[in-house]
Amino acid sequence: MSTQQEGFTKTDSDFFSSKSPEGSRRLVDQGTRCSGWLYRPKGAESPPIVIMAHGFAAEKTFRLPAYAERFVKEGMAAFVFDYRCFGDSDGMPRNLVNPYRHVQDWKAAIDHVRGLPNINHDRLALWGTSLSGGHVIVAAAHDPNITAIVSQVPFVDSLATLKNMGLVQTVRSLIPALRDVFRLLTLRSPYCVPVVGDPGTLACINTPGAKPGYFSMIPEGSSWKNECPARIFFTIALYRPTTVAKRVRCPALVIMAEKDSICPPQSVEKAASRMEKASLISMPMGHFDVYTGEGFEEAVEVETRFLREHLINAH
Repeated sequence: MSTQQEGFTKTDSDFFSSKSPEGSRRLVDQGTRCSGWLYRPKGAESPPIVIMAHGFAAEKTFRLPAYAERFVKEGMAAFVFDYRCFGDSDGMPRNLVNPYRHVQDWKAAIDHVRGLPNINHDRLALWGTSLSGGHVIVAAAHDPNITAIVSQVPFVDSLATLKNMGLVQTVRSLIPALRDVFRLLTLRSPYCVPVVGDPGTLACINTPGAKPGYFSMIPEGSSWKNECPARIFFTIALYRPTTVAKRVRCPALVIMAEKDSICPPQSVEKAASRMEKASLISMPMGHFDVYTGEGFEEAVEVETRFLREHLINAH
């Protein structure tokens, strides 16, 4: 489906993610369809492009169009997609958060965009936020032809995040995680936990202000469910994009929230320091403040300037 809006067009552009997670012994969900939207500025014959996907258990409708529309108004195309098992994409079980599969989806999306006609494939940037802020670091570390990345309030180090959670919360998460893995091994439906909850409750994200912050991104009428398979507590513990940050050679803009209770600012600073061409911007806000209101305006303005510099004005 294609829609016409002032200054740009928005077209469905699906692709297939056909690789299993790195290190997997068997192929999982080969050829799973991932849903994408291509935003193209009107009148631009071969625009540069920004590839975008969301963070933990979120869908592409959760405020990503607001960013994409700002970028496209500057003459850049944007490609926004849902991971397998999320939103309009295929894949089971639903809402399965797996950072390694997400990175494979990123790589498949990059390959897809490089095959699109009338796009400047030599000027291609990645934009990620929260969990996907780490994904773009991993993707760029493995792809020397990425032009630039934007890593917004990124999840970069599971060890730092687990330390931030505290011992009690970490131990509490083991029981549902084990229960879900047992159900997986016995070929039963997943055991799910809330994605986001109030402080003190068992949820993947339960820091102060997280629940209203997360729900502020969700559009009215969304069918999204606040749940995901509990095995994520095991999977996420091994995910540390900071360990490959030194391999990122392209310019990188890293947006750090000084009051971030989910992705510790110290870990974000450390990851940025390991990238050869990183610019770290520190903003006095919380993790979810970048998605709406003044925080969104401040972040998207900085990101737009950065992308304009490296995708449009670069020689």
